[in-house]
Amino acid sequence: MVKAKIGIVTFLLVAAAVSAAAGDFRLQWSKHAIDGSRTGCVSASADNIAEAIGEVRDSVYFAPDGRIFKGGTAPSVAAIVLAAQPVMKDVKQVVGYSPEAMPREYPESGISNLFVDVIMESVEELSDEDVDVGITNFGGLRIDMPEGDILLDDILSMFPFRNTLVYLELSGHDLMEIFSGMARTEFQILGGVRIVAENGALKSVMIGDEPVEEDEMYGVATISFLLNGGDNLYLARNAENMKIFQVDIKDVMLEYVEEETREGRPITYHKDGRVVIL
Repeated sequence: MVKAKIGIVTFLLVAAAVSAAAGDFRLQWSKHAIDGSRTGCVSASADNIAEAIGEVRDSVYFAPDGRIFKGGTAPSVAAIVLAAQPVMKDVKQVVGYSPEAMPREYPESGISNLFVDVIMESVEELSDEDVDVGITNFGGLRIDMPEGDILLDDILSMFPFRNTLVYLELSGHDLMEIFSGMARTEFQILGGVRIVAENGALKSVMIGDEPVEEDEMYGVATISFLLNGGDNLYLARNAENMKIFQVDIKDVMLEYVEEETREGRPITYHKDGRVVIL
């Protein structure tokens, strides 16, 4: 599985800038996976930089697949990318292992389910309250979980925004309003529920193994971004007993990955049919 890395973004931006400086023309953009198919370049870890990215010697770029670039922008751009690698060494450390890729998929996926379920467990521990429902957002989950070694860089890239954990209580009525709004537009990442929707309307909603009781209060784990308008959600509206914790989601996910790794367990998860759109 290809890892989405900030290094390739830097490479493309610098290449565009250098090319634009050479003449006045319309830039043409294309997107290429970092899978070694073009010059042998793949995402580097802390100890395989030359093998993954190549080398620049005497203004000549030697790509990993053996190709040699003596002119053009390739040597200059490669030199910039290579110079950045020592600074990035700390984030290239391996923190876990995933036996298979977990791509982001809608309306649910292994990685999104893992994300919200870990958030629910963490909020329950922090708040000392029962958590029934988890709500996070797909926009806060930026890249797929790769197959193979998981780098610290992967976790930082997966959760780049400074969102913190929140516990709050919402009535069944308010939750049904939230879920109905999602059915009309798009669902976010959900935990603790089983929802079936069709033609923009809810067909069934279960929390745990029970239908939602509109007068019942439910414990909800979420993130600070969704309290007051993020992704058009206003979870703080009508909320009771709200507790905001200065705990970043990336730290929670990193702690989970590291703990699983210490226990000798790979990082893997699954779909379970929690959100079904007919």
